[in-house]
Amino acid sequence: MTLTEKFHSFRVFAGKVGRLALPYFSSEEKWKARGLLLAIVALNLGSVYMLVLINEWNRVFYDALQNKDAPVFWRELGRFVYLAFGFIIIAVYRFYLTQLLEMRWRAWMTSHYLDRWLANKAFYHLELARFARGSDAPPDNPDQRIAEDMNLFTSYSVGLSMGLLNAVVTLVSFVGILWSLSGSFAFDFNGQSYAIPGFMVWMAVLYCLLGSIATHYIGRPQIALNFKQQRYEADFRHHLVRVREYSESIALDRGEPVERRQLGGRFTDVLSNYFQLINAQKRLTWFTVGFGQAAVVFPFVVAAPRFFSGAIQLGELIQISSAFGRVQDSLSWFVDNYSSLAAWRATTDRITSFEESFQALTTSQASTATTANAGGALAIDELQLSLPGGAALLATGGLTVSPGDTLLVKGPSGSGKSTLFRALAGIWPWASGRLRRPADFDARVMFLPQRPYFPNGSLRDALAYPEPAERHSDAELQQALREALLPDLAARLDEHDTWGQKLSGGEQQRLAIARALLKKPRWLFVDEATSALDETAEATLYERLQALVKESDGALVSIAHRPAVAAFHDQQWTFTPNDGDGDGARYRLVPSAT
Repeated sequence: MTLTEKFHSFRVFAGKVGRLALPYFSSEEKWKARGLLLAIVALNLGSVYMLVLINEWNRVFYDALQNKDAPVFWRELGRFVYLAFGFIIIAVYRFYLTQLLEMRWRAWMTSHYLDRWLANKAFYHLELARFARGSDAPPDNPDQRIAEDMNLFTSYSVGLSMGLLNAVVTLVSFVGILWSLSGSFAFDFNGQSYAIPGFMVWMAVLYCLLGSIATHYIGRPQIALNFKQQRYEADFRHHLVRVREYSESIALDRGEPVERRQLGGRFTDVLSNYFQLINAQKRLTWFTVGFGQAAVVFPFVVAAPRFFSGAIQLGELIQISSAFGRVQDSLSWFVDNYSSLAAWRATTDRITSFEESFQALTTSQASTATTANAGGALAIDELQLSLPGGAALLATGGLTVSPGDTLLVKGPSGSGKSTLFRALAGIWPWASGRLRRPADFDARVMFLPQRPYFPNGSLRDALAYPEPAERHSDAELQQALREALLPDLAARLDEHDTWGQKLSGGEQQRLAIARALLKKPRWLFVDEATSALDETAEATLYERLQALVKESDGALVSIAHRPAVAAFHDQQWTFTPNDGDGDGARYRLVPSAT
């Protein structure tokens, strides 16, 4: 990579950091954030000032030792107590305020990205986008981006930026001291005499420059390895969670050997990449530790001739060593923090790809035009549905669902019936056309999927989801459970459990129907929501759902394969193969009487 390419890469990375960092310092918390940042900067400057005072103290104290000057020795020992106490106070509050800023920044970023992830069904559309582009497409494991990467980004950003500031200020403060103490280095060459002023400064610069170049080339592989390590760790955790969620299905299928192989394969990826990472870190550690140890004696070796010649005393030698150490530490900031910089870059790239995925969604959202229908019906004027890969699935129009209708949607498995429901709900991004919805559609619509979702917690919360359970009395909740043929659960409203795993498939479907009976929607869409029930229970519950929508002057639209379900509907839409129409869609919807 050429120098120009490296500079361009640095500018791109700096731009990423700026786009991620600046919103917090311009947010509603900007004054608290900026105040904390300024306080931390001031404490860092104060810390460097204390180091300058301690460096000067070294000269006086060690000169007193060499001269056996007891009064000065005891005076300087007392002065050190005050210097050390001030340094301790600054160090404690610098640590505290730094942690406070990291925590506040992380809290803001987490809240910000949670809002964006959950807004406008983005969490759902991102998973669909990954399905369309392949399992390796970003963003992988958004849960890790929000839970872990935000924490790492704020921690590294504050720690590294304050460390760099401290290094720069320390360098500026001590380079003058080292320049004045180091004197000139005189030598003869080719019959001419030469003198290099500030010799120790130039030696420190040369020493750290060579060290930084070597560190970059030795440690560069860590950037990619850190990025992959975070991904492999998240994939392994994600599959462990899936085994827990689908434990019953896996046990019934006796799928333990398969899951063990898959988990073993993912953990092998974790270990394989980690071994590569620690080998890269080992190579870098060989160099950085040796570099640091050599720096301890390097200033003594260079300054020893002046000390033994009597040009400087012990105090000045110690002061030179201390100043050199501070200058060398400042110039070695890149060497000392290379592993952290590599991890920071990997984390920044992961969050940036997460950010870019939100921006990509805005260019691929559904283009279905929806308007309010004054007539009170749900009208499909024109609708085109596509698969994530881009293949046209359905093209239809001129269909209406009016209050009082009971409608059955039929078609071959995989023809797109559930996708039609998703488009009517407004969550399918690969849809276009024109829909007219009743004015109360969003407020009074409910979709019952084949496999409903229940949050972990109390049964009353699972039943009322997503509404607060407090909106309904215990009598209403218990009545809904009894009407949904779950009388045994009526006395367990305050029991906490993982209801999505605790209940059988049929019980879960009846609990979802209990939600509908509790909330009394006007527009009810049922997608194979009784497939796990026996025919008697299915008939009973469909009668109650029919009565529910008739009472609210609404409509019932169902997807079902059982012939018996058709008896509860007076209309039918059928997915029929498209016979060569120019739109290229696989199916069209054809209305008919049941």
